[in-house]
Amino acid sequence: MTISVFLLDDHEIVRRGLAQLLEFEDDVEIVGEAATAAQALARIPALRPDVAVLDVRLPDGDGVSVCRDIRSSMVPPPACLMLTSYADDEALFGAIMAGAAGYLLKQVAGVDLVGAVRTVAAGGSLLDPRATAAVLERLRHPAAEEDPRYDSLSPQEQRILELVADGMTNRQIGETLHLAEKTVKNYVSSVLHKLGYSRRTEAAVYAVERRRR
Repeated sequence: MTISVFLLDDHEIVRRGLAQLLEFEDDVEIVGEAATAAQALARIPALRPDVAVLDVRLPDGDGVSVCRDIRSSMVPPPACLMLTSYADDEALFGAIMAGAAGYLLKQVAGVDLVGAVRTVAAGGSLLDPRATAAVLERLRHPAAEEDPRYDSLSPQEQRILELVADGMTNRQIGETLHLAEKTVKNYVSSVLHKLGYSRRTEAAVYAVERRRR
């Protein structure tokens, strides 16, 4: 049985390399390619591949969204094998939620990629059980909604808030962050204003409670 494969990657050299690697195998056939998410969404339904090898990061979107769209619109859907240059927990979470059958780094050995294509074509999964378990745990216990007040703080203000929660004085914070004491005082005033507090201790308690969530 020949496994039909579709390749999505915005780099032509990468697509050529993958195609050459996979088509060297007698049981694999490349039936189509795309450089963008839009091209992939237009071509995959017509070609109906057994496996879609999808780059996670694309110029007009991402492979995870492509995976989600084709798996929800095609019957039967292709097995999606996500391929990325970066180890990204959020992308992995998204891939699992989208129904991807595998998630591999581009540093993977050629023989392992071929094996992965065969595995997902046969209905298998290449997702790390620990990663899948982490996603399930995240679904059971979703993170608390972010406080818009905290989101309004600049990265520097957030750092200063954390140091306030550690009990540091303005002078100690200044020494830690290499800032003038007066500058730290201005930052603390801004933090209090944005959080809606009038006292430093209130901000410290707020920051400590955030850590416990």
